[in-house]
Amino acid sequence: MARSSSESTKAKSKPTLAEQADKFVCYQKSVQTPEHEIEFFEQAYRDAYRKKPVVLREDFCGTFAVCCHWVASDKNRTALGVDLCPETLQWGREHNLAELSEEEQKRIRIVEQDVRKRNRPQADVLAAQNFSFWLFKTRKEVVDYFKIARSNLAAQGVMVMDMMGGGDCYDEGLVDKRTIKKGKKGFKYHWEQASFNPITRDASFYIHFKFADGSKLKRAFEYHWRFWTIPEVREMLAEAGFSESHVYWENEEDEDNPKWERSELAPSDPSWICYIVAVK
Repeated sequence: MARSSSESTKAKSKPTLAEQADKFVCYQKSVQTPEHEIEFFEQAYRDAYRKKPVVLREDFCGTFAVCCHWVASDKNRTALGVDLCPETLQWGREHNLAELSEEEQKRIRIVEQDVRKRNRPQADVLAAQNFSFWLFKTRKEVVDYFKIARSNLAAQGVMVMDMMGGGDCYDEGLVDKRTIKKGKKGFKYHWEQASFNPITRDASFYIHFKFADGSKLKRAFEYHWRFWTIPEVREMLAEAGFSESHVYWENEEDEDNPKWERSELAPSDPSWICYIVAVK
């Protein structure tokens, strides 16, 4: 039996899963693990100063999920989140901040500004995660940022950054795909390495989300970075005045409980992620 025109119109007007999706929810479920980040911040600070950190500054904080988990993890902790994007910060206020108690909310301050400004209080841990500082494409820009970041740390403070690399990261068109469970439906996370210029080391990456009905959020997030290397970053940290820096590489000998350890030697993995911790 043929469908009526009204039925066809109704079917066509039904929104796709992509149209119903919230890209920030998808991002947080795909990319962020705030509990793990906090555990690592504690480890890095303990390795440097043999005590527990209290004050966090999250540069390029986005929806500041890490700030929220930080204050929820200890009643004495405070957090400062800094980012330039008003849309992302507002989403964080409405979703992440709103999930906290009134008392916890009072221990978070969110500032819409360039991360290259000085603020108080100075932090025990300054986090610049998700390769965000790679948006600075010249050595001068990075060193200037590192100098300001150092000034935003307390006398006993550490700066934590993550890094990625390996030959696969230069493979244009490579797409890393993962299935993210979200209730019964779930969705797929696609990380596309769109371009890499070996002369300038400029690189572009996109995040797409694909849903069970076949609909997609294409280029939900995009990044245009300079692909910095570990030696370059450590040299710039020293130039900015940090007393020392350490690379934390994942020790996977215990598959059920991998650990991050300081290391000066690592395997030539085709795709890797590590941390750099700079000590003030």
